[in-house]
Amino acid sequence: MGSFIPATDQDRKEMLSAIGVEKIEDLFGQLPQEVMLKGELNLPKGMSEMEVYRKVEGIAAKNKVFPVVFRGAGAYKHYIPSIVKSVLSKETLYTAYTPYQAELSQGILRSIFEYQTMICELTGMDTANASVYDGASAAAEAVAMCRDRKKDKAFVSAAVHPQVMETIKTYCFGNGMELVVIPEKDGLTDLDFLKEKADGQTACVYIQNPNYYGSLEPAEEIGTIAKEAGAKYIMGVNPISLALIKTPGEYGADIAVGEGQPLGLPLSFGGPYIGFMACTKDMIRRLPGRIAGETVDANGKTGYVLTLQAREQHIRREKALSNICSNQALCALAVSVYLSAMGPEGLKEAALQCMSKAHYMADRLASIGYAVINEGEFFHEFVTVSKVPAEKVMKALEEQGILGGYPLTGERAGQILWCCTELNAKDDIDRVIDILKEV
Repeated sequence: MGSFIPATDQDRKEMLSAIGVEKIEDLFGQLPQEVMLKGELNLPKGMSEMEVYRKVEGIAAKNKVFPVVFRGAGAYKHYIPSIVKSVLSKETLYTAYTPYQAELSQGILRSIFEYQTMICELTGMDTANASVYDGASAAAEAVAMCRDRKKDKAFVSAAVHPQVMETIKTYCFGNGMELVVIPEKDGLTDLDFLKEKADGQTACVYIQNPNYYGSLEPAEEIGTIAKEAGAKYIMGVNPISLALIKTPGEYGADIAVGEGQPLGLPLSFGGPYIGFMACTKDMIRRLPGRIAGETVDANGKTGYVLTLQAREQHIRREKALSNICSNQALCALAVSVYLSAMGPEGLKEAALQCMSKAHYMADRLASIGYAVINEGEFFHEFVTVSKVPAEKVMKALEEQGILGGYPLTGERAGQILWCCTELNAKDDIDRVIDILKEV
């Protein structure tokens, strides 16, 4: 990034002269003196560039960055091609907001259009929006999309990410929807409960596949139950896994959502991330935020516009389904660059490595007494029962520069949620096993 100085001292003198005053203070002469600032602000003195670097580096040094990570639980450390950061660092693109002046922002709008296209290809859905804030808000917005006058009940699997569940609860409380939590059974969504309880008032059924514990849900059966009840089917998905498993479109989902962080965004101590949303054609006018579209001008030249914006700023408030007013344009650009650089084969290779390394690690952990409790197939996360206190396991690994799995709480206290990505080498996994043998 370069530097930009909006106005020099000479610029200011010329502007003041043009409006007939000598100094900036004269612009505020009409204000009572008692409200004017006397003296200087109580702020530290300015520092040189070298001093600022030293100060910021000292603050950053307090953070501990683990070279080896086996933790996921919603945020994942994947390989990111260098071109992603290179493109994102260009000043003309360095913004997190979609511009309103479409005619002045063709490049940004096209990048959003390409992002939407890639999300549709990835999920197998008909259309996608320009993104929302994160995966949790995408899930909650999807649930809100399905509400109507006669159907105000949302069924949500207990096996979804806890933060997603909390966000959905907040939305349902605000918009008057009834939230029914489908219990988990052996780490999967309880099909019997859903069959028994889903009725004509059910607006939607939401599951996560792979779910929070890494297991692959019986997504086709769940979709069938939802459709038989006349409800919309929402799937939360890990985008990397879609290179290997069936897409939401193939499962007959009406809406597909998820956290886009694995697609070219670093962990960044928690954000910013990006929520992706895609749906079938008949749901397009209920999508929150905005959709960038491609068109032609009077001369037949290709142009890009904000095609649909189903939000309260642009339509009657009582008809608005969402108050989301912006999107993560810079993060969406990162996703587009990442997917372009990886290509279908690269994404498939990353997914294969994630899955194969996770299964290798699960087998190695089981061999030293950490029983894997996932009943069926899993992608790149799995749960083990710790034979020693989880805190002791984490401490032993942290002392060796390894961030271990995520210790679960509540009814699952004593269990650990592990994660592998393509960045976890076989040597790293074997090293974990050697350390835990001694714990």
